[in-house]
Amino acid sequence: MSSAYTPQTAMFIFAHPDDIEFGVAGTAARWARAGCRVVYVVITDGNVGSHEAGMTAERLAEIRRAEQTAAAEVAGAECVYLGYHDGFLQPSLELRKDLVRLIRQYKPDAVVCGDPTAFFPTENYINHPDHRAAATAALDAVFPAAEMSLLYPDLAAEGLVGHKVDYVFVTFGERVNYYVDITDTIDLKITALKKHVSQLGEWDPAVMLREWAAETGKKVGFAFAEGFFRITLKAVETPAEPQPEV
Repeated sequence: MSSAYTPQTAMFIFAHPDDIEFGVAGTAARWARAGCRVVYVVITDGNVGSHEAGMTAERLAEIRRAEQTAAAEVAGAECVYLGYHDGFLQPSLELRKDLVRLIRQYKPDAVVCGDPTAFFPTENYINHPDHRAAATAALDAVFPAAEMSLLYPDLAAEGLVGHKVDYVFVTFGERVNYYVDITDTIDLKITALKKHVSQLGEWDPAVMLREWAAETGKKVGFAFAEGFFRITLKAVETPAEPQPEV
């Protein structure tokens, strides 16, 4: 299925700086262009993601936050940083509550996250454990925790009462039932990813991103697309007719 659905507020919950740019920044930019408030929740500082001699975790965290902020600006998004340590992420009750707080605060119509079941999505890649932990925590926060005011009465006492998300868009998994046309925002996605200089070095990711998006898009007749498994928790739109693969 594909449609022109645009949420009023969308929250993207991922583990590291650059995760969104590699995966779903085309969708973020498309929604932002259409008037959606796009909030990136970056759980860790990515503070161990370097092989550079002499680099420290503290310095790298500063670099990566600056890069992520610049990348978000390209897409028209804002960032919230939770500051968890890179490489040690667990779907803990503490993290779940942190995410519930943000969901109740920003009240997103849509939440975008990774697939917690994706261990080896390709034959030459093992999914980072932080990615899986972030995805698990995001889904556990969305349902049922965020919508159950009695679950966190201290948050409710602050005025952060239960909020029910309409849709969850799960990416980077084998199951896909929803496609977003990013033909008009693929260049923004590439530009955003290039802000992560500490991770890319001199490598230009444009060819790879275009190939990925073109492969996804051809399944539904788009030049470039991003694919999701969309979970409907509260239907608020008329479903579009499914488009056959071409």
